[in-house]
This record gives sequence, structure tokens and C-alpha cells, in this order.
Amino acid sequence: MATGFYTHPDCLQHDNGQWHPECPARLQAIEDQLIASRIDSLIEREEAPLAEENDLARVHTQAHIDYIKSRTPEHGRSELDPDTSMCPASYRAALRAAGAAIAATDAVIEGRYDNAFCSVRPPGHHAEPARAMGFCLFNNVAIAARHALEVHGLQRVAVIDFDVHHGNGTEAAFTGDSRVLMCSFFQHPFYPFSGADSHAPNMVNVPLPARTKGMAVREVVDLMWLPRLNEFKPQMIFVSAGFDAHREDDLGNMGLVEDDYAWITDQIRAVANRHAQGRIVSCLEGGYNLSALGRSVVAHLRSLAEI
Repeated sequence: MATGFYTHPDCLQHDNGQWHPECPARLQAIEDQLIASRIDSLIEREEAPLAEENDLARVHTQAHIDYIKSRTPEHGRSELDPDTSMCPASYRAALRAAGAAIAATDAVIEGRYDNAFCSVRPPGHHAEPARAMGFCLFNNVAIAARHALEVHGLQRVAVIDFDVHHGNGTEAAFTGDSRVLMCSFFQHPFYPFSGADSHAPNMVNVPLPARTKGMAVREVVDLMWLPRLNEFKPQMIFVSAGFDAHREDDLGNMGLVEDDYAWITDQIRAVANRHAQGRIVSCLEGGYNLSALGRSVVAHLRSLAEI
């Protein structure tokens, strides 16, 4: 078996404006690096389907779903907050992003792939059950995790988030849910200014100061994440794969490099192999320096596919 790679041209149509760092060129940069690294032929491409409303409703309120639909403009852009906007193609792109995560979950659980990566946008981990924010409309990883629990009947899943920003939306979806263990590190204090004070027993949030480098992050993973993950024994692992903690990314101020992302992915894969039949679904979150993003995704994919 192989690593599935889920994406769709609709995800390129979501346009936040020329000034916005969450831009279509992000996915194009990933494609360019896949070709340059010569691993494009070693992963299995899949076209992301559209998520259904009932898929979204496993995480989001109906009022939120209706609000996002209602704010879709006929032309131009509508602003949901100072950072988050929609163009006419945004709602469909968001359905593709969530649909990719769901389809990847189905394929991995059914054994068609060992694991999968979803190269999609808009991202998802800031989207709360009743609020869009931080470039995110719907929470792709949370939707996929709930799909695994409620459709496929899994009893324990882990969510790992290594974006430079705290995944407040994912935490809001799963706080206190004993079926889900969330492990994350994030720069603090920093947007969205959450996560550091969480006391929920199923949250392993590790706030880190600006300028934290890879060796300190590896220590966090080794000492704080891995013991909890091995104790929890997840049956599947979902990854909010943000690459904006890279030292070249101006939207954060941390010091990771590609080798750090490969090492983190190696640790995730080892836990998945031990407890979850190797089952991992990873979804793109942040990462805004185009070169660093493409190189980091390649490092992540090399580890997932063991190539």
C-alpha cells in the first residue's frame, strides 16, 4: 500500500485577496516541490469529494453552516473577520477541504492506503463549532476525527497539531471528550491567545516561547506527547499539519526546519504503527513562506510514505 494525496482544483479558487498570506500559491508551491523532489510518482493522487452538510454538522452547529453559506458573495469578497474572508468559490473549496479529510479517513480505515495527506485550503483548526476565524471556515481535522468515531465506530483517536498557532477550534470541539486525545505545541503568547490555560484531561497543550528551536520541540514531543499517546493507544491519528513554525516563516517566530518536521512525523508514525495499524490522516493547516512550506510538506510526506 501507499500514501494517498488528496487535493482538488476547487481549493485553488478560494481567494482571500492579493495581500493575504493564505493564498492559492501555497498549494502550487507544494506541487512544485513534489516534482522537484521526484516523489510525485511515489504517492497516490485522489480527487477530494464535496463534504455533505451532515458531515459538517458532526462538529459545527447548523447555525454556523447556514451562516457560512449565507455569507458567500455573488462577486467580490465578504469579510467574516479582519483575517477571514470568502469569495464566490470559498464555500465549495471549504466543502472540498472537509471532503478530502473524510475521504482520506474512509480510505485509510478501509485499508486502501496506509496513511494520507490532504493538500487543501481553506485550513481548519481555528474554526470553532459556531465560529469561523483565523483563515478557517470549517474544521477539517475535527470533522474527519468525528467521522472516524461516529461512522466507523472507532473508540479512541488522537489529534496532533504542530502548527505555530494553537488549534483553538479543535480544542473547542473535543474538550472533555474522552474518546479524543489532542497533543499540540504552539508559540505563546500568540494568536489566537488560547490553549495555555487549558485544564481538560484530554488536552496536552504545550505553549512555547518565540524563537524556540527544533531540539526543544523534540524534547516536548519525547517527554510530553509520546507517553500520553502510548498510554492512550489511539486507533487512528489525525494531524493538523501546519508548517508556519519553520524558521523562514514570517507569520510565526519559531525555529523549526524540514528535518524537525520529518522527525516529528517519524514519531507519529511509530505510535500509529504500534497502536493504530499505521492509520494516519494529515491535513494542511498553516505555512506561508512558499519555499519552506513546499520543502516541509515533502519532508512530511517522505516520512509518511517511508521513502
